[in-house]
Order: sequence, then C-alpha cells, then structure tokens
Amino acid sequence: MGFRNKRDRRQCWMVPSHQVTENQQQEDSDLIKPRKLPNPILASHQHRALHQELLFCHRRGVLPRKKPELLCVLEQKQRQKKKQELALHPPSDLEVKLRIRQQRMQFYELEEKKRSESLKNMPEFVRVRQTLKHIANPSL
Repeated sequence: MGFRNKRDRRQCWMVPSHQVTENQQQEDSDLIKPRKLPNPILASHQHRALHQELLFCHRRGVLPRKKPELLCVLEQKQRQKKKQELALHPPSDLEVKLRIRQQRMQFYELEEKKRSESLKNMPEFVRVRQTLKHIANPSL
C-alpha cells in the first residue's frame, strides 16, 4: 500500500458525500430515535392538581392551604358546643386533682425559673459568700 503523493492518501480515506448520506439514512431508519423521558413527578395527577390550585389561589390572592370559611365556622361552632357541654357537666374528682397538681407544678417551675435567673444576675463573689455562710453556720 504505497501511496505516491498526498492526494492518493486523501482520496483513500475520503468517502463520496452521496454515499455518506445514504449510509446515514439507512442507519437512521434502523435505529430507534432517542426521546426525552417524561418526568414522573410533573406527569402525576396530584402534582398537576396542586400546581393548578396554587395558580388559582395566587390569582385570587388567597393563601394556599387555608381552610375555606365554611369549615372554619363549623369548627368554631363545634368548639363552642364542646365548651358548653363541659360547662354543664361538672369535672370528675380525678380531673380536679389533676388540674390542681398541674397548677402546682407550673407554680414550682416558675419559682425555679425566677430563682435561677436571680442567681445568674447575681455576681459570682456574692454567690460564693452565701455558700460560705451556709457552711459556717452549722459548725457554730
């Protein structure tokens, strides 16, 4: 395969253009053309419904996920009805004792919080002096 000049080498590797187009057409017909896969999230019915609702609410100026007025009114009436029923029936002894205990615990928690805040605000040397007084008093 001895080539005498550059022209012979170039012609050896070159394929006529009409042959290239015919080969490509045959290959294209044999191959399956790639398609973009559908996004399952965007294609889902729920996503489309949510998007539609958001657009609708945005146009109306209503906050999304807000309950309709009718539902709010019905819930409010149900709460009022429950309060009236509870007011008619006196609480049981257990409920009374639990409520008293809860109030007592809240009172103790508030006292503890106030005491810890007062200790935080107090300078360190004063706290040390108080502990020394407590230690010195029992030995007398």
